[in-house]
Amino acid sequence: MNSIISNPVLTLVIPCYNEEEVLTETISRLTAILEELAERQLISKHSKMLFVDDGSRDKTWNIIASYNQTNPYVSGLKLAKNAGHQNALLSGLMEAKETSDCVISVDADLQDDLNAIQEFVIKFKEGYDIVYGVRKSRATDTFFKRSTAQGFYRVMSKMGVNIVYNHADYRLMSKRVLQELSNFKEVNLFLRGLVPLIGYRSTEVYYDRHERFAGESKYPLKKMLAFAFDGITSFSVTPIRLVSAVGFAMFGISLLIAVYTIISKLLGTTVWGWSSLMLSIWFIGGLQLVALGLIGEYIGKIYKEVKQRPKYIVETILDSQSTLDAKKTTSKNSERKALAIQ
Repeated sequence: MNSIISNPVLTLVIPCYNEEEVLTETISRLTAILEELAERQLISKHSKMLFVDDGSRDKTWNIIASYNQTNPYVSGLKLAKNAGHQNALLSGLMEAKETSDCVISVDADLQDDLNAIQEFVIKFKEGYDIVYGVRKSRATDTFFKRSTAQGFYRVMSKMGVNIVYNHADYRLMSKRVLQELSNFKEVNLFLRGLVPLIGYRSTEVYYDRHERFAGESKYPLKKMLAFAFDGITSFSVTPIRLVSAVGFAMFGISLLIAVYTIISKLLGTTVWGWSSLMLSIWFIGGLQLVALGLIGEYIGKIYKEVKQRPKYIVETILDSQSTLDAKKTTSKNSERKALAIQ
């Protein structure tokens, strides 16, 4: 259990990619929430928002930099190029862990219910290290998206992956959880699977998901499928075992066919149809290609891991005024302790 902190320093980490249409409204709403929580003494006045610009091509970073000059809660982290949602989120978490007692990750599109932030903080103050934001329902999703998402969670569960059902990346993590998360060095990031592996005390907060406030989704079907495949292959070897099982099954079938062929030869009925021969060749060839592709996917992940390239590169960091004030306070306290020792 984490040590109970009366007024924890909270950082909201918000990854952004081409979010100029919604960013002003996002900053406005989050500022109001931080001010209210600080006024009620649920969080420290040094709490902040950390916006991570994941190589946006629009005015996202200009908006962040502008608000950094006028809003004491706004800080920014600009990546040198687009690193992907998971890497951008990780960069913000790692930047925030040194100056925060707890961190909440939330998307910039305002689909997640921001009122749940207060419940996250309350659960943290009750002693929980991890608080998962879980959707009550998927009523706002299309039938296709709802079906595929639910299918994904079921498949992950069947393959033995510990994942929270209907949870995305809306969660609170304590400082010590972030310290442990920094020890995971894999390149193929799937935070929804990594965080439960840490194992500290956790709970769930349920909320209703809204329609996107403005702009377009940054996760089209192609990206969603790639994300799902990464999640499966990063946390489970079950697909490889399924290929092995299919291989043994086909070997057993081939033995039966061999016996049937020998018997047919002895009986003198050895005329085979062209269609059955072609179907067999294409079927076996297709299975072999699928197996090779799947094995190649795992080898490709090993290739990425052993190179140990950085997951992201930071170009610019903008501290919020609350962070600067906190650093000044910490510096003064250190000076006082040094004087007292002398």
